[in-house]
Amino acid sequence: MTFENDLKSIIRTIPDYPKPGIMFRDITTLLGDARAFRRAVDELVQPFAGQKIDAVAGMEARGFILGGAVAHQLSAGFIPIRKKGKLPHTTVSVAYSLEYGLDEMEMHSDAVKPGEKVLLIDDLIATGGTATGAIKLLRQMQADVVAACFVIDLPELGGAAKIRALDVPVRALVAFDGH
Repeated sequence: MTFENDLKSIIRTIPDYPKPGIMFRDITTLLGDARAFRRAVDELVQPFAGQKIDAVAGMEARGFILGGAVAHQLSAGFIPIRKKGKLPHTTVSVAYSLEYGLDEMEMHSDAVKPGEKVLLIDDLIATGGTATGAIKLLRQMQADVVAACFVIDLPELGGAAKIRALDVPVRALVAFDGH
């Protein structure tokens, strides 16, 4: 059995959540399996081992879990990217597209210095709105976004292609058909 098949069997699928027609890919089962969690983090880190990565940026909330683990493995700092109004210090923000409207995300204004190499991490790439917003936010602070990494890609929704169109390489450990 391949690693991708192992991952697919560990990730729980919940039909019709949060609305009918959606197949929700739940990584809490992966996070709860120590061996699978370790392997997923190792696979996310592997292409960047030996490179100088200054920071890992993780998007709220599952990106915090994965991003913290990846940052630890790479001996890099961690940058939380949060929904507007959740960070206590001076922030910079960017609006980004959701399926039905706009939202804003923020990071601390002193979280990254110009030219620092940053790896973006989240659990899943779907339409790409959140990830492209995070890339724009990091670039607004003149960070060098080295790559965007995800456990799951939903290729039919086109998010990974949007990120690649921004000249950011994409790495996903597993792809699922559908939404």
